Amino acid sequence: MISPALLFGHGNRRGITSMVIGMVLFVGNDVLIKLASETASLGQIMLVRGAFANAAIILLLWGNGLLPQLPLLFNRVVLARGILDLLASGFYLLALFNMPIANSSAIGMTSPLLMTAVAALFLKETVGWRRWTAIVCGFGGVLLIVQPRAEGFNSWSLLAVISVVFIVARDLTTRRVGIGIPSLIVTAGTSILVMLGGGALTLSQGWQPMSLHATLLLAVAAFFLIGGYQLIIDAMRHGELSLVGPFRYTALVFSLLGGYLVWGDIPNLLAWAGIATVVGSGLYVLHRERIRQRNLLALSTKTAI
Repeated sequence: MISPALLFGHGNRRGITSMVIGMVLFVGNDVLIKLASETASLGQIMLVRGAFANAAIILLLWGNGLLPQLPLLFNRVVLARGILDLLASGFYLLALFNMPIANSSAIGMTSPLLMTAVAALFLKETVGWRRWTAIVCGFGGVLLIVQPRAEGFNSWSLLAVISVVFIVARDLTTRRVGIGIPSLIVTAGTSILVMLGGGALTLSQGWQPMSLHATLLLAVAAFFLIGGYQLIIDAMRHGELSLVGPFRYTALVFSLLGGYLVWGDIPNLLAWAGIATVVGSGLYVLHRERIRQRNLLALSTKTAI
């Protein structure tokens, strides 16, 4: 078996490579899901992709000797996180099916901005005026992408915004997961709940015959999704967060490319301006966080001396 270190290198180089390839897989998942939505309902997509993903996760749990820890799936925090991810996934997929992939991806990239705002307002973390300015600009960029008109918001874009709210709630809940609960168990809990949610939707919507082509699309999408998650974990473990984090925004480049090649989507000028604003604001927030961490480290070192 070829070592990831041999393919990707070490340290920050490995972290950046893992992050970029992970973003390629996530966008690939979105493209395949959007293609499958042309012949399958939301519930069927969540159910079938979830079945393929859970089969792979069970194999990973078995291979890592974690099957005896499956009862941890019923931990209250794990369940709460899974429900929030189910809601985030449902709203995001509905938006993705009905709007350009680059626009939905750009709106999704505002989650770090919203997380910073929530940390300041509810967790009492210190956020200076520079980061607040970046947050406000970032949400202004979302408005340029959504482009509300006199008749009201584009409802599909609004669903993408709602999904971001649930993503932030999910990530905040993740912080409360006990350190003794393996990450793969948390992933399994989320994947199972999303699949069950898809099953419930399918019962209410009714089952539509699925072609072999759509089924294969969902099988590959599940593979991409799991691979993307594993690569993001690898990126966080082997690279500096402040350096690796900004490469998450490469997903927008791949989304734009995928949207153009598959559907011929080209954002209008306002959407381009919004995408640039969201990316610029996110990168600036990461830059300020890097400075903050450096100052805290310097202060702790000085105090220790």
